[in-house]
Amino acid sequence: MAPDRASSGPITHARVLKIALPIALSNATIPILGAVDTGVIGQLGQAAPIGAVGMGAVILASVYWIFGFLRMGTSGLVAQARGAGDAPEGGAILIRALMIAAAAGLAMIALQGGLVWAAFRFAPASAEVEGLARQYIAVRIWGAPATIGLYAITGWLIAVERTRSVLLVQLWLNGLNVGLDLWFVLGLGWGVPGVAAATLIAEWTGLGLGLWLCRDAFAGGAWHIWRRVFDAARLREMGRVNGDIMVRSVLLQASFTTFVFLGAGQGDVTLAANQVLLQFLEITAYALDGFAFAAEALVGQAVGARMRAQVRQAAVMSSQWGVVGAVLLAAAFWFGAPAVIDTMARDPAVREAARIYLPWVALGPLIGIASWMFDGIFIGATLTREMRNAMLLSVLVYGVALALLLPAFGNHGLWAALMVLNTARGLTMAALYSRVEAKAALPA
Repeated sequence: MAPDRASSGPITHARVLKIALPIALSNATIPILGAVDTGVIGQLGQAAPIGAVGMGAVILASVYWIFGFLRMGTSGLVAQARGAGDAPEGGAILIRALMIAAAAGLAMIALQGGLVWAAFRFAPASAEVEGLARQYIAVRIWGAPATIGLYAITGWLIAVERTRSVLLVQLWLNGLNVGLDLWFVLGLGWGVPGVAAATLIAEWTGLGLGLWLCRDAFAGGAWHIWRRVFDAARLREMGRVNGDIMVRSVLLQASFTTFVFLGAGQGDVTLAANQVLLQFLEITAYALDGFAFAAEALVGQAVGARMRAQVRQAAVMSSQWGVVGAVLLAAAFWFGAPAVIDTMARDPAVREAARIYLPWVALGPLIGIASWMFDGIFIGATLTREMRNAMLLSVLVYGVALALLLPAFGNHGLWAALMVLNTARGLTMAALYSRVEAKAALPA
């Protein structure tokens, strides 16, 4: 099929921002939900329910996060299919991803006993908190297929530049969840199971809304030609892409977990200060995701259409906006973070420690932007093996930096090592960037 040139049309600043800004707004709503969950359950006037909801949510989020490869893998593969003008394949990719999501979600439901047992062996809690958290998980686990399925739907919507639909789904999820939280907990007095039930209903209705917004993927019916959906070569390619992304993501998460654990060895005050400052890095990731997602969609479409010049244009233009965002965030952190730190931490010692290490947080967006943008570029090109290998090398460099800097400089060395990790990620992928443009030059 001839390439759909409309899907690979001129790349402009307006087009980049049209993709990126709704994602930034969507991501901005995510922390609000956790705050509302905590605030509503906190109205019960007891500590245990708050801890139970937080612990249950973290346990499930940690497991769901493993399947985040469905979002990234679907985005890159669908963008390339769109660039090549192969709409039926875009629908088939979504169907394959939804099948994986359904299987993974059902497996989580079936294995929930072992999951909960392992979680509380790793992170023990009081009997009361554990009991309430088990109630929370027992309700929410039934939303696993929907939550994981939404990763696939989000990837498809990003690939076809429908990020306003992503924002709509997120607003629906959070808005309904908040409303049901208030009703179930404060109105009906359901307590912790009420919070879980609110999220469960939001997840399944969000999946329904997402499927409706993706209805174009199923137009014409060609997507359900099963010999296409189960084509061995395409299944292998999807497995390769998703497997590489999963390995890369596990390594990245392990790196941040190591940072947190090593920070704990610096004392309670330093641990608390690091935890406060890590919230700013989380904000950075949420805010700059939109530009990386724009790179995924635009680079992927250009690769699929075999338009090498547009690959470079997409990579450069989306990265330019990413740099602008990073500079603005760095300035905001430098000048505005002290007031936020005072709001987040009441302990004077924690406030003072956080201010000492604040320059690292201000530096974070400037150092990290290259790695985040290259992630989007390489996902769009589905050069996931290169991403995985770059991460492996970067983690090795990070380990060396920790071994050298932490004993010599303490917590400053810990933060410096984290900056080294992101620098290494950016440099290793920059060295491999030529393969992105080379892939666009290959015959279709």
